[in-house]
Amino acid sequence: MMASLIYVMGPSGAGKDSLLDFARTRLAADGVMFAHRYITRADGGGENHIALTDPEFEARSRRGLFALQWRSHALRYGIGVEIDQWLAHGCTVIVNGSRGHAGEALARYPQTRFVHIEAALEVLAARLAARGRETPEQIAARLARRAPFDALAGASVDRIDNSGRLEDAGEVFVDVVRRVAAGRRPERGRCT
Repeated sequence: MMASLIYVMGPSGAGKDSLLDFARTRLAADGVMFAHRYITRADGGGENHIALTDPEFEARSRRGLFALQWRSHALRYGIGVEIDQWLAHGCTVIVNGSRGHAGEALARYPQTRFVHIEAALEVLAARLAARGRETPEQIAARLARRAPFDALAGASVDRIDNSGRLEDAGEVFVDVVRRVAAGRRPERGRCT
């Protein structure tokens, strides 16, 4: 049986981190693995990530320690090669990825299932402002350049609207993960 990679993506402010946290607590007994992101940004902002300096990130990159990596908004992001081991053991693995680099994920992992998290423009603006990482001008510029998501040819994509209550979108996301994992779950305990 094949392992499953679930690649979560969506615009900043769509609530990806909140949905991942919601799902993590509900899927703990299911053996679903949530990959950390390695980011050249200090801790904080509510995202579960590992902060690296630029030189640390570059050293890991040169040594081939990232399964996936990209640059976005003047930061570097990586997903560690540990996901390859988890997939080799038959685990369902969830990564928080980038829409702009979904093609690279599909090329490396052809059976990837994509989940695009969406939210209304006014919701995105309010959430970005609440994070406090950007000025109002930077938020307006980010939202103005927001491109619509076009699904990759041949890819399986689920779209989840996270404009409302987190619990509503969270339950939809948990259901998607369980559907993807159904029938491909390894022996109990191998992915915990």
